[in-house]
Amino acid sequence: MAQPLSSSSSQDASNSETEHRVVITNKHGEELVGLLNPVGSNEIVVLCHGFTGSKNVSMIVDLADALTKQGIGIFRFDFSGNGESGGEFQYANYRKEADDLHSVVLYLHQEKYDVKAVVGHSKGKVLYRVTKESLMERLNTDMRAASASISKECSFFTVHGSADVDIPLEDAYEFGKHIPTHELRVIEGADHCYTAHRKELSDAVVDIITYNKAEAGDSSLPKR
Repeated sequence: MAQPLSSSSSQDASNSETEHRVVITNKHGEELVGLLNPVGSNEIVVLCHGFTGSKNVSMIVDLADALTKQGIGIFRFDFSGNGESGGEFQYANYRKEADDLHSVVLYLHQEKYDVKAVVGHSKGKVLYRVTKESLMERLNTDMRAASASISKECSFFTVHGSADVDIPLEDAYEFGKHIPTHELRVIEGADHCYTAHRKELSDAVVDIITYNKAEAGDSSLPKR
């Protein structure tokens, strides 16, 4: 079940007058807190933070600003156990985060929004407590099987920094081998969080989203 908490404007880093705070209840009865900025359109891109992050980390805020400046609506939210959302933080939590994302998309569809893309970042690194259950979930995740299950109708785009020491660039190439619709863009010199390459990251994400919209028949957007 999903429901909005309020329609008051958020005093968040984006300073957008049209950004509204929303609470969505996931399948476990936990509240997921998000910020919705439709910028006058029903087309929405969902932004997902990385491990131990939140909807307000600078990378997600930068992407939100870049997309809305191009007239692309966004919804950014905290996964359960992170940020303002309810629930307990877990080390792996992939399946539950997929459930959270499903609840978000379902809510947006119910509100008549058209989800055009989902953009996510990493799973991060920081000090945390690891349970045996969550560790085994992570170790037993079959990425090859998960990759093979992605529909051929789903476009998959990866941006990766050549200087990423948390997740080697080779992993991105290996990942792409198992997804026929995968496209990889490498940003030279960028680290895991694109610390000195935020504009290149934003430009890449905006480019692929506007390109896909143009391919879908939006005549107001340039073809590449």
